Amino acid sequence: MSCSTKETKPLKEGIWLAQLEVMDKELLPFNFNLKKIESGYIMDVYNAAETIRVDEIDIYNDSIKIQMPSFEGYISGTFNDSVINGKFIKESLDRIVPFHAEFGDSIRFHSSANTTVNVSGIWETKFSPDSEDEYFAKGIFEQHRNKVSGTFRTNTGDYRYLEGILDGDSLKLSTFDGAHAFLFTAKATDSSLNGTFYSGNHFKEPFIAYRNESFELADEESLTFLNEGYEELQFSFPNSEGTFISLKDSRFKDKVVVVQIMGTWCPNCLDETKFLSDYVKTKKQGNFEVVALAFEYAKTRDLAFKSIERLKSRVGVPYPILLAQYASSSKSKANEKLPMLNHVLSYPTTIFIDKKRKVRKILTGFNGPATGQKYVDFKEEFDQYIELLLSE
Repeated sequence: MSCSTKETKPLKEGIWLAQLEVMDKELLPFNFNLKKIESGYIMDVYNAAETIRVDEIDIYNDSIKIQMPSFEGYISGTFNDSVINGKFIKESLDRIVPFHAEFGDSIRFHSSANTTVNVSGIWETKFSPDSEDEYFAKGIFEQHRNKVSGTFRTNTGDYRYLEGILDGDSLKLSTFDGAHAFLFTAKATDSSLNGTFYSGNHFKEPFIAYRNESFELADEESLTFLNEGYEELQFSFPNSEGTFISLKDSRFKDKVVVVQIMGTWCPNCLDETKFLSDYVKTKKQGNFEVVALAFEYAKTRDLAFKSIERLKSRVGVPYPILLAQYASSSKSKANEKLPMLNHVLSYPTTIFIDKKRKVRKILTGFNGPATGQKYVDFKEEFDQYIELLLSE
């Protein structure tokens, strides 16, 4: 008798096409580039102008695990040199999505028909129209021939970098970032969209949209505010060392403070965390602080802090992230922890506090880099407002 290790051909280097099976037998595609390095493999995942570097890829015999950066989601499966079969898994939410990838295909969506439709521009959009769950969004798209990119902005954030095509009158857009897997399909004319939004294989909803170049969402400063009788934000939550931190601590005295309500599972929160981290590192002054309150769906306290420490390590977060809640990311439960707010409508929510500990402004949601000029404007407005508070 003897023992032997099964030999498997190394994965081919270059471009791959991956597909996730969502609802209604629809496939959510994205491309990635695989490269072998001395320590193993690295992967670049592409969504329009976004590139996500994945550097935690473990291989044993013909088994593979691809751990997405910052988030807990991972791909687990088996492979040969040019095919990977497996599942995209988010353990805390008990979600499993079938995954398949093949080497050599650089086309995200294959088309069978030319198109005369052009969706470039601004779209007034309703998701779950005529229902109690109805909400508005602003579609922002650019089209070159049949290639389409853009995003949907909502009052709680944007739907990331979307990339796809118009195949005849069929619009198809997708994104995959390791936390969310989004697919949008719609019948399109030059003035209307009628479609379905899929999130993984656990959720779908209809949407309709009409071209409206002047459409704007509600002002993000008008949605979340302090309840009557409150002027200050109050909390006391632990960091990973078990030390409880509150705004009454000496480190925050006579300082301008930005409080970030977030979750490590949230892509919009990741965008804001990267922005705030860069801001603190490049423009930090002695009288300015940032502190984050994490609302985690990880099932245990230890797992929640593991996610927090992973985010801090991967992004290089220079400010404290406190654990406000675990085992649920429910916004209503989050509101119980912060009863001075009228509601927690969005992750993230950003609260600006002046040197006298008074809440001066609250922003609901975050317009990340996928929103283009809106993100550019936000960065300038943020800096100007912080400078104003610092000057007082």
